[in-house]
Amino acid sequence: MENILPWFVLKSVPGIGSHLFKRLIDRFKSPHLVFEASPDNLLKVDGITDRLVSAIKRHKIPEHVKKDFDSVIENGYRIVTMLDPDYPALLLEIPDPPPFLYVFGQLDSSIMNIAVVGSRNATPYGLSTTKQLCKDLALRGITIVSGMARGIDTAAHEGVLMGKGKTIAVLGSGFEKVYPAENLNLFHKIAENGAVVSEFPLKTEPEAHNFPIRNRIISGISLGTVVVEATKKSGSLITARLAAEQNREVFAVPGSINSFKSIGAHTLIKQGAKLVEHAQDIIEELSPLIQAYAAADDKNKKMDKLPPLSSEESLVLKELGPYPVHIDEIVRNISMEPGKLSSILLKLELKEIVAQAPGKLFSIKE
Repeated sequence: MENILPWFVLKSVPGIGSHLFKRLIDRFKSPHLVFEASPDNLLKVDGITDRLVSAIKRHKIPEHVKKDFDSVIENGYRIVTMLDPDYPALLLEIPDPPPFLYVFGQLDSSIMNIAVVGSRNATPYGLSTTKQLCKDLALRGITIVSGMARGIDTAAHEGVLMGKGKTIAVLGSGFEKVYPAENLNLFHKIAENGAVVSEFPLKTEPEAHNFPIRNRIISGISLGTVVVEATKKSGSLITARLAAEQNREVFAVPGSINSFKSIGAHTLIKQGAKLVEHAQDIIEELSPLIQAYAAADDKNKKMDKLPPLSSEESLVLKELGPYPVHIDEIVRNISMEPGKLSSILLKLELKEIVAQAPGKLFSIKE
């Protein structure tokens, strides 16, 4: 894991948050190359100032970071960076993904995730409804994401385990400071049936300001977020707001109109959240989105198996998918001369990569 250490070092540079870290990786491709970059090249990254350039160039790995890194290795935890193929694909789409995640268990890049969150002081109705909903979703192959807090979060994870499915817990603390303490056994069960993840160093205490930060991961890793029982100022509403900002679906389970613990969920429904009575309500709403991601994934897999292509052939192929596209639309999208484009499309046809339909319509060949 020696190549992981530079990730720890760059994250420890004062002033380098998740937004800037992502911009640096987008430009330089690895933390190691960030440290090797010239000041002039660093300054080309949006948000990098002379002060930050100086901080990067002078930075030495702090002792506490070394200890954290060594402890990860000693305990057999895994570090999944944003360049790792197992890093959650959906999480990469948010503006400030964690540069890397501490992982206990098995994490993959699947997009078949639904977040379920709610009150820590849940009613019996809320707990039983959550368990049944999550069990039913798990039986349909959906991975449930939650925060392992008391109440609804715990019920969500337990419902998945009842359905013998996969679940992901996102902590607002480090792995050596499991919170709440009574969920230590659940912590291990989740790791056996999915993964526990955190962006915080192992000894990080469960401080209040950590939880809104971790909520962006809960929503960001998921296609949609379901809120079950939430008061007017519930932290679950923060997760729902983040989901909406991340262009993800928001769902809410209705409760009693006489219960203040359902005010938050009812407010979300009034604002346009999908009302959920059964697991099928979620599946039906997300079905088109799941199909779209599946189609994109199929395209990527096909692209990986292609023979060597020229840069121009690759440029044209990126404009094509399973559904036919007219040649004029391709011309507009990539600003290429029609004659030249026709020649490239013919070459791709001869390589049996592209299919042409009547009317000058082109698609990736099945």
